[in-house]
Amino acid sequence: MDQAGILTKEECTKSLLPIKDALEVINGKWKLHIIGSLLHGEKRFKDLQRDITGITAKMLSQELKALEMHELISRTVYDSSPVVVEYALTEYGHTLKRLMDELRVWGSNHRKRIMKKSDAV
Repeated sequence: MDQAGILTKEECTKSLLPIKDALEVINGKWKLHIIGSLLHGEKRFKDLQRDITGITAKMLSQELKALEMHELISRTVYDSSPVVVEYALTEYGHTLKRLMDELRVWGSNHRKRIMKKSDAV
C-alpha cells in the first residue's frame, strides 16, 4: 500500500484472488439455491427439486456432485427399501450462512431500490 493508502496493482490482484476462488466454488445459477435450501435441514433429492423451481434432475445431480466435491454438502445413503439418499450441509458448508444472509439482505434492499425507481417512472 502506498502512502495514500491505495493498493498497488500486485496487492489488488492478490486481494481479488480469494474472491475469484470463492466465486468459482459457488458460481452458476443453482448452487446458492441448493445451499439456501439445505440451510433449513437435510433434504432428499426430490425435496430439493421441489424447493428449487426450474432446476432439472440432471442439473441438480451435477450441482450436488460439485458441492460434495468441494466439501460443502454430504450425501448419506440409507440401506432401506427403497434406498433413501439425503443431502445436508457439512460443518464447512454452514460457514456460508453469513454470506447467504448478507446476500439475502442486499438482494432485498436492491429489489426495493429498483422497484422504487420503477414506481417513480
